[in-house]
Amino acid sequence: MFVQRSWFTRRSLVAAILAMVYPGLGHVYLRAWFRAIAWFGVALIAAAMVLPESAYTAFETNGFSGLVEVSRTLPTEAVLSMLVVRVLNAVDAYLTGLQQATKAAQAESPDANTCPECGKELDPELDFCPWCTTRLEDSENRAER
Repeated sequence: MFVQRSWFTRRSLVAAILAMVYPGLGHVYLRAWFRAIAWFGVALIAAAMVLPESAYTAFETNGFSGLVEVSRTLPTEAVLSMLVVRVLNAVDAYLTGLQQATKAAQAESPDANTCPECGKELDPELDFCPWCTTRLEDSENRAER
């Protein structure tokens, strides 16, 4: 039995929306901790690389209100680069949510003849997955089917 992949799940959509709020937040929602920390770091590094020095001095002197004033005059390159990071993060969060949903659906159907690693269909005569070469533990049980 093949598990059909859905291209829309509520969980992946919520993760993508949260990722647009701030990079890494959607991955926190999905409990993908390493990815959340990585995207948070990428967002900080990208902001540090593209923000002008005036943004740092405005934040040091006037706090958050000074940063808001400077953000109105940010260069287009800075805004676009931070937007690209957010969009890529949202796409990654959405795809991670879909991947988690697919794995959960496969776990619900244990009699499915699919690889536990890659999820692709298995040949009952082989004791390994022809797609990812993972050795299968229950090869004797599979040969009897």
